[in-house]
Amino acid sequence: MLNIINLNINQLKLNIYSNYNLVIDNIIDIKIYNRIITIEYNNNLRVYICLIHFGNGDKKYFVYLKKFIIGNIIINNSIQIGNFLPLTYIPLGTIINNIEIKFLKGGQLVRAYKTKSKIISKEKKWVTLKLPSGEIRLIYKKCSSIINQQKNYIKNNIIKYIYKYYLIKKKKIRGIVMNSIDHPHGGGEGKSQIGKKNPTTPWGYPTLGKKSRKKNKYSNNFIIF
Repeated sequence: MLNIINLNINQLKLNIYSNYNLVIDNIIDIKIYNRIITIEYNNNLRVYICLIHFGNGDKKYFVYLKKFIIGNIIINNSIQIGNFLPLTYIPLGTIINNIEIKFLKGGQLVRAYKTKSKIISKEKKWVTLKLPSGEIRLIYKKCSSIINQQKNYIKNNIIKYIYKYYLIKKKKIRGIVMNSIDHPHGGGEGKSQIGKKNPTTPWGYPTLGKKSRKKNKYSNNFIIF
């Protein structure tokens, strides 16, 4: 990992975006021996990644998982940590992440670091998963996922602050301190309430608790709870 304590501000700015264009591949070829070469840190995603040497000669970056060690061999025909397997072959109660919603499309669910999902039950064509939000959802059994959860070892609060400071995020102004012409929450004398039953967006639509999901979405049938 980059030693931030011994760097000045100019060097820190350069290293924050130094590996912005790194591509992380989510799917590893099946039935090929893949070896972990190095473990690096992606400043843009703020997670650790590892370089994997495929059996066919390719080299791609992969998200670092727990218990990954340099020199480990990953094979996708066995139940081991880091393998990308169909849900039908993974035992009940296994912790997984990077789950496919559509077959052969790649991981779409539970991709953030420190997030995990759990296999609850299996039926004929469907596997029941419990997502980090508490939602219980049905996934097609041929869809694949990664065994184990992603890992991030940045625990130093000083390092966290430096990275967040140089992410250059746009500052947000509260609507309650604006004028009434600029935001529905604005106006009034001094520190006052928003003056509405429910919070709204600058365009007048309900927000903060209002469900924005479409009522007739096709995937509603796959959500149990």
